[in-house]
Amino acid sequence: MADNSKYYEDVKNYAGSCDEAAVDKIVKHLGIALRNRDSALVSASDPKELERVRESWLKKKLGLSGDAELDAAIQTVVGKMKGDRSKERVTVYYMLAEHFNKLGAL
Repeated sequence: MADNSKYYEDVKNYAGSCDEAAVDKIVKHLGIALRNRDSALVSASDPKELERVRESWLKKKLGLSGDAELDAAIQTVVGKMKGDRSKERVTVYYMLAEHFNKLGAL
């Protein structure tokens, strides 16, 4: 298995603790996208990027619905990360799954 320790550390910076098995599943889900620096990060200032997070991660993968609630959760998560210009996609996805109590469902 790949070394996901950088993701574990980044998650711990924001979530306080880290379910390493959940991080591993997110990394596996994202796969090849993490090889490209641009797709490995979430641009919080790009509305299309945030829509992609909502549609692909929250709706398709986690099975959630309700655009307004999902968008509010995304804003909460990126707000917690506002001091970091490089928002790791793995960390954003982890924090959203945690927000909706879906870490166990990954």
